[in-house]
Amino acid sequence: MANTGIAIGGGIATVAVIFAIFVLLNTSSEITDDELFVSNGDHLETIGEIIPDDVIIDEESASEVSTIKKSSEFSLIEIFERSEASVVQVNVRSDDGQNDSSNMGSGFVYTNDGYIITNNHVVDSAGKVTITFLDGESYIAEIIGTDSDLDLAVLKIEPESTYLHPLTIGDSSKLKVGEPIAAIGNPFGLSGSMTAGIVSQIGRLLPQDSGYSIPDVIQTDAAINPGNSGGPLLNMKGEVVGINTAIQSATGEFTGIGFAVPSNTVKKVIPTLIEDGIFHHPWMGISGTDVDPELAKVRDLDSSKGFLIVTVVEGSPAEEAGLLGVTEENIIEIDGREFPTDGDIIIMVDDKVVRKISDLLIHLQREKSVGDELIMTINRNGTIFETTMVLGERPLN
Repeated sequence: MANTGIAIGGGIATVAVIFAIFVLLNTSSEITDDELFVSNGDHLETIGEIIPDDVIIDEESASEVSTIKKSSEFSLIEIFERSEASVVQVNVRSDDGQNDSSNMGSGFVYTNDGYIITNNHVVDSAGKVTITFLDGESYIAEIIGTDSDLDLAVLKIEPESTYLHPLTIGDSSKLKVGEPIAAIGNPFGLSGSMTAGIVSQIGRLLPQDSGYSIPDVIQTDAAINPGNSGGPLLNMKGEVVGINTAIQSATGEFTGIGFAVPSNTVKKVIPTLIEDGIFHHPWMGISGTDVDPELAKVRDLDSSKGFLIVTVVEGSPAEEAGLLGVTEENIIEIDGREFPTDGDIIIMVDDKVVRKISDLLIHLQREKSVGDELIMTINRNGTIFETTMVLGERPLN
C-alpha cells in the first residue's frame, strides 16, 4: 500500500497518616507500568491491594480515583522525550542500489535484542533496509517476517553501540473516541517528528491491495504524512496503541483522516512473524454484502442488520459448514437495483450480533485462530438456525 496511505482507592478518613502517591515507572518485571503505589514511609502497596476490585465506592471516592489515575498519564513533552530514542527511520534501497524514497518510512523498537516493527508496504520491495536511530547510528536490517494483509513487518538488527529502548505495547481495546493520542515518525524524511490529536473512531475497515481489509483499525486526526508509516501511535501513558499505516487523501498528503493498525493486532501477529515469518489467518471462504434497509424490505426481514453471503468458495470451511450463497435465478431488479431473494444471512457469531461485515472480521481477528470453531446463527429464507464452522487457513496470495 502506498504511504498515502483509562479505580479504585478513595479517601481513608480514619487513618491519620499522610499518604504520598507515586507512579513508579520502569520498575522490575514484578511490577507493571500500570500499577499505582501508596507509601506510608515503611512499605509500598498497590492501590488495588488496599481496596479490592469488588468494593463499590461512592461518587466522591470515584472522583478522587479518577484524579489518581490521570496522574499516571504524561504530557506530550514527556511522551516525546520518553519515546523519541525508540522511533527509527526506515530507509529502503532497491535491488539496483538506488534509494527508494517512496518507501521510506518509520518503525519502532519492539525488543531490546533488535526487533523492529514497521509496515509491510514500507519494505515490501526492498533490496536492502537501513535502520537509523536518533543518535545517528545506522544498521542494516534483516526482514524477519511480513504480512501484507495486515500491513505489518518485523525487522532485525544487530546493534553494537546503540542502547535499545523498546516501547511498551498497550491495550487498543481500551481506546475511546475522543481520547488524546500522539504520533511519532519521519514525515517527508523529517526525523523524530511528533503530531497530536484524538481517536476519531475505532473498528474501521481499511482496504488493502491484497484484497483483504484490515479490521479493527483506529481512525485519528493526528497528522500522518508519507514517511510516518510504521511509526507508533501512542496514548497518554506513552504506550503504543497502534501503528500508523495510511491516510485518506486525494493528494497523498494529510487531510485530517489517518489510520493505524491496533496494538492488540500487533500483540497477536508479531510473535508469530518472528517465529515463523508469516501469520496464518483464520478463513471462512465467503464473500457478500451488508444488509441494508432496501434489502431487508425485499427479504421481509425484521432488521437491517446482518451479512448476506453472496458466494461460497468451493472446498472452503463455509461450504463444509453447509452455508449457501446467492443463485442467479433468484435475483430480482427493483428501481434499477438487483436484489437477491436467497443466500444465507449471518446474524450472529458466537452469540455476538453481526451488524455488518466489520463485526465479523473484528471477531475473527480478535478472538479466533486457524482450527477454531465458529458458531453462527443463520437466517435462511426466514428460518433461523445455528451451525458450526471450523475455521481454515486463508489461502496465500
